[in-house]
Amino acid sequence: MLEYLDRQTRLTSNQYKIVAAAAIGDALEFFDYYLISYVLAFIIKPWQLTFGQSAVILLSSGIGAIAGAYIWGYIADRIGRRTVFIATVLNFSVATGILALTPENGWIFLTVFRFFVGFGVGGLYCIDLPLVQEFMPTSKRGFIGGLVTCFIPLGTMLGAVLGAYLAPLVGWRGLFAVGLLPALLTLPVRTWVPESPRWLMRMGRFEEARKALAWALKVDPATIPLAAMAQPSGPPTRFMDLFHYPRSLFVSWVGNLGIQTGVYGLGLWSPVLLMLVMGVPPEVASFWMIFVNAGNFVGRFIFAWLSEAIGRRVSAGIVGLGAAAATVAAGLYPTAMLGSFSVFWLLLILISTIGSGGWPVIGPYAAEVWPSSLRATGMGSAYGFGGIGKVIGPAGLALIIGSTPRSPSTRSRRPSCISPPGSRSPASSISPLGSRPRAARSRRSTSS
Repeated sequence: MLEYLDRQTRLTSNQYKIVAAAAIGDALEFFDYYLISYVLAFIIKPWQLTFGQSAVILLSSGIGAIAGAYIWGYIADRIGRRTVFIATVLNFSVATGILALTPENGWIFLTVFRFFVGFGVGGLYCIDLPLVQEFMPTSKRGFIGGLVTCFIPLGTMLGAVLGAYLAPLVGWRGLFAVGLLPALLTLPVRTWVPESPRWLMRMGRFEEARKALAWALKVDPATIPLAAMAQPSGPPTRFMDLFHYPRSLFVSWVGNLGIQTGVYGLGLWSPVLLMLVMGVPPEVASFWMIFVNAGNFVGRFIFAWLSEAIGRRVSAGIVGLGAAAATVAAGLYPTAMLGSFSVFWLLLILISTIGSGGWPVIGPYAAEVWPSSLRATGMGSAYGFGGIGKVIGPAGLALIIGSTPRSPSTRSRRPSCISPPGSRSPASSISPLGSRPRAARSRRSTSS
């Protein structure tokens, strides 16, 4: 089977279907996962949430992702990739839909069901990359694995667009109801994607493996000699087998911990930070997040290419040092202006662009360092351990900001309004660009 795959120089349309299914799944899972950051911007003041309570809501999904990554990853190595892929999509979609029933001031309800959202998201992330890579030739595995993660920002960008334009019409509960849509993904997956041929071979199901491989390569199954594939299946996967590969364990676990601490900590708090620092309503903060997520999208493509051009290690070094420097600068100069541009907003875009580049580097690498029999378990363990960062990041930032709500900071220099069409009170908004119109300043002076 490896010989047949590695002879490929061009992917077939069926292999691209597998890539498309995984990319759509990644985008929609992170749409559901990051939806809470836009909802929180709408409820933090009306509910008078402390930053401690807000952090608990945000980090609960991280705790769920830790558990989901370990459990779903282990199950995928036992019962198959495709079945678990479908189950995880249903898991986080239904849990997000239930959040539309959240009662007023029900932050504990939000916390509990955000745990189940994270449980499904952590599982899907650990399944879709192994499923894709096990249908790809070795020469294309790294780039394709990175390419799949490049579409994640489309999901977070969709959340920003809905927060800016749909939330004022349907309310934040309506946003959660939209989160049920990813469940529809299970239909094309059931139609398009067969089970991994590598997993089928390991289970001794050689005829099914031959058919799955023939489907991917678009050839007659009879052209693939069954005798050449008929090798004894390995022993059942055990979690403790991971510790036979200490270097793979250390690199994949620590790499995931670093990127998840930074990306999830700052990413989940960004809409609220824009409200606090810039003094804008939630729909305007959501609108600005569209540009932040656009940087996320661009950065992933850049680093997916760089990981192949200059290698995983150098690319990861650029990501870590670059994102850290930009984050420190954003903390030191939140009210600074670069001409007519808000430095804080520009640095959020830069952080998103560089920091998000870690995913197409760390994600594929965390799958590549494990043998086939441990690929889903190993990647699940790495993503699960890294999920500690989903707790450290949101909780740590909440401790820095403070334990009780406070008013948005005021500045002597207030830029003008750029806000989504139809948003309320545009004159009272802050923009990352320009200066406040004269009429707006006059009204402000008169009312004072």
